[in-house]
Amino acid sequence: MVKTDVDLLILGAGPAGLTAAQYGGRANLKVLVIEELAPGGQALFINTLENYPGYLASTPGTFKSGFELIQDMHQQAINFGATFITQTAQALHKEGDIFTVSLESGATLRSLAVIVATGAKQRPLDIPGEFDFTGRGVSYCASCDGPFFKGKKIFVIGGGDAACDEAQFLSRLSSQVVLVHRRDRFRAQKALAERVLHNPHITVRFNTRLKEIRGEKKVSSLVLENTLSGVSYEEAGDAVFILAGTIPQTSLVPQVAKDEQGYIITDQKMATSIDGIFCAGDVRACPFRQVVVAAGEGAVAAHSATAYIDRIKGEESFGEAR
Repeated sequence: MVKTDVDLLILGAGPAGLTAAQYGGRANLKVLVIEELAPGGQALFINTLENYPGYLASTPGTFKSGFELIQDMHQQAINFGATFITQTAQALHKEGDIFTVSLESGATLRSLAVIVATGAKQRPLDIPGEFDFTGRGVSYCASCDGPFFKGKKIFVIGGGDAACDEAQFLSRLSSQVVLVHRRDRFRAQKALAERVLHNPHITVRFNTRLKEIRGEKKVSSLVLENTLSGVSYEEAGDAVFILAGTIPQTSLVPQVAKDEQGYIITDQKMATSIDGIFCAGDVRACPFRQVVVAAGEGAVAAHSATAYIDRIKGEESFGEAR
């Protein structure tokens, strides 16, 4: 067999990739995780992680942040033997049973199996003014940039879990938070939606969409449209946080099967349409994207990849791991 640098290559270090790294390490595989930024992905932006099973802070009634969970998961993966590098993977190829990933540095790495856990990025609205004012009042991360607008009038665009969660966070910084959603109801989980609707610091505008962002050196106003009447109006504002869905990051695997939205399709073992490539987390086609779901998928992907690697090596084991 051709010698490889590692047994298992994991692309992405969000909750799915970190869990896969831990389970791969526990299976005694040589595991390498490639992450272009810091470990964590979208979980880093969760201010209060209240629904991860068993994950409570020491003070009753309080919760840890996504950042704290990621730190723990990262260290666990390291403790089980996984290694990490900060690099941008530019291409992935398969020849025979061997995968080769090309890095931005010019280096290449070879592995027997790959887990794609590259996640998804916030989707821009592509409206006038959005990119002109990015970093000057337009943001895609409330926990990152919210403190710059303490006491200011803040708009949040979106109707899912992320938008509701970020609006809640911003409502602790300002009593003038306006949540704009183009539909007549939230897509968010009911508990999150109810919290927003009963928050006195948040005004909800249903059936409304953002058409334009205006200003000179920074954001000063927004053009909004009532989707029922078609009437547009301009309203003053200091910041816009856009949380209107995500785009799966699949550029490294253009050849794998995807759904209509571009998310990677897998079977129950997290196997993709290409033998030896597995997938987990927000980049995967899934009806419910949560940290706990990503972690579970990462564990399954690592278990399936281990079985695949054993088969390739001629060391296929029997029975289920416990």
